[in-house]
Amino acid sequence: MTKHRHNPADSLRSGRGLRESPHEREGFVALAVARAKEGDRSALQFLYIRYAREVHRYVNSIVKDHHEAEDITQGVFLKLMRVIGSYTQRDVPFTPWLRRIARNAALDNLRSKRLVPVQELYADEQSREELRSERVRDLRQALECLPYEQREVLILRHLGGLSPREIARILEKTEAAVHGLHHRGRKAFKATLRELEAMPLTKS
Repeated sequence: MTKHRHNPADSLRSGRGLRESPHEREGFVALAVARAKEGDRSALQFLYIRYAREVHRYVNSIVKDHHEAEDITQGVFLKLMRVIGSYTQRDVPFTPWLRRIARNAALDNLRSKRLVPVQELYADEQSREELRSERVRDLRQALECLPYEQREVLILRHLGGLSPREIARILEKTEAAVHGLHHRGRKAFKATLRELEAMPLTKS
């Protein structure tokens, strides 16, 4: 006689999982992650039901757009299907690991949708669109040269329009640490733009 393997998704569908203690819910998550790594789609469904609303709230706090947040959340769980096999419990708990995926997806969205030139230059031999493309490329390159945490802060502050307090909450840092990363990031960002000869020009 084969032993039945409990499926966490069954508990949520029946409503039993909603009445479990926090410790038992953690056990369901751990079991679901293990089953999902084996390719069990119902386990992935359990993780979606368990975390989708939380991920959506978190993403929406970054992008400030409910519909964009919905699309990004769907993308996060589609990516989860591809990358959960690389997850290792001993490296980091599952919830912070999933939150990092969501944060990266939200930052990518800000970068792709809102990374536009602060100021466009005009010249007879180049079209406005060509200059725009060059400017965006320079800005992207300058951002990519920054250390990871400085880049996160600059994207959230200047592309996401978030306050230092909001950034501190998202990155789980103190406001003082955010201010320090912002100051160093802006300084390094401007230095890289100067090296690229891409600093905004002003009329005399």
